[in-house]
Amino acid sequence: MKNLVVLTGAGMSAESGISTFRDAGGLWDKYPVEQVATPEGYAANPKLVIDFYNERRKQLLTVKPNRGHELLARLEDHFRVTVITQNVDNLHERAGSTCVIHLHGELTKVTSSRQPGNPAYIRELEPEEYEVCMGDLAEDGSQLRPFIVWFGESVPMIETAIDYVEKADIFLIIGTSLNVYPAAGLLNYVPVGVPVYLIDPNQVSVASGRSVHVIRKGASEGVEEFMRLLHSIPVF
Repeated sequence: MKNLVVLTGAGMSAESGISTFRDAGGLWDKYPVEQVATPEGYAANPKLVIDFYNERRKQLLTVKPNRGHELLARLEDHFRVTVITQNVDNLHERAGSTCVIHLHGELTKVTSSRQPGNPAYIRELEPEEYEVCMGDLAEDGSQLRPFIVWFGESVPMIETAIDYVEKADIFLIIGTSLNVYPAAGLLNYVPVGVPVYLIDPNQVSVASGRSVHVIRKGASEGVEEFMRLLHSIPVF
């Protein structure tokens, strides 16, 4: 089986109703990034940040994977599929994808404020626990915080992602502006000669200088077309 490596961004989940951050009317218009997605914002007003992610978490209970998510999971019948996502939702997993690398953390998990990257303090929340409160403590006695990689923090899974990208036989990009690093730099690790496909209804600037097959569609229609381009893979 060939290795299909997929990089997904906010456009992957937009069809499911997950609010994007960068588009007009997106979350950054309502909540300044400095307040809710930086260590400094958390230090200044932890309750605001915790409440912000409580709302994002509860939104997961009202949405479901879209056809694009489901088709990516189905591609595991034909490829070794690795999904590298910038998204913090769990829609890839809920659709059935079995190898998902979350670069920016996971909304359904919490961790220690003192040692956010320590696996000993990272835990998955059950849906009935999605409302985290001030005073809810990690096992090291610090306030539970979202298991999210904020701006200014290191991206611990990027080296793992690079390892998979370097072994890709096909590289597919879905719904990302390629503006956020280090994720946007993954394209530089795709081996020479490996075909690269990009699915996005908007114009995306690809700075690597390599040839990219662009599919100007949303995630679901775009993955359907991608499957047709690969031939012999039924879309149903």
